[in-house]
Amino acid sequence: MARALINLPKTAGAGAVIEIKTLISHPMETGYRPGPDGRLTPRNIITEFVCTYDGDEVFRAELSPASAANPYLTFTTVATKTGTLRFTWTGDNGFSQTEEMPITVT
Repeated sequence: MARALINLPKTAGAGAVIEIKTLISHPMETGYRPGPDGRLTPRNIITEFVCTYDGDEVFRAELSPASAANPYLTFTTVATKTGTLRFTWTGDNGFSQTEEMPITVT
């Protein structure tokens, strides 16, 4: 199981640009390292991150083995309405984790 940390303002003025920071701890394996038996350990990475704001996609990133084991992403969006930001990380071996955070627009 991965552990996600998300930092964003709880409230923002209408039209304000808000900064969003995400970090996810995940047991990464590049797929290039030999295991104890000399065979390559299967790859296990987070391959995609998507953020939606009340169902509208506002940010997407495709990740590769060259990315950090615990990807840290910072991006901005415009606060348009009170709603929910949904963060979804997907990866190898059926990995998927979703977190939601509300934001109130004044």
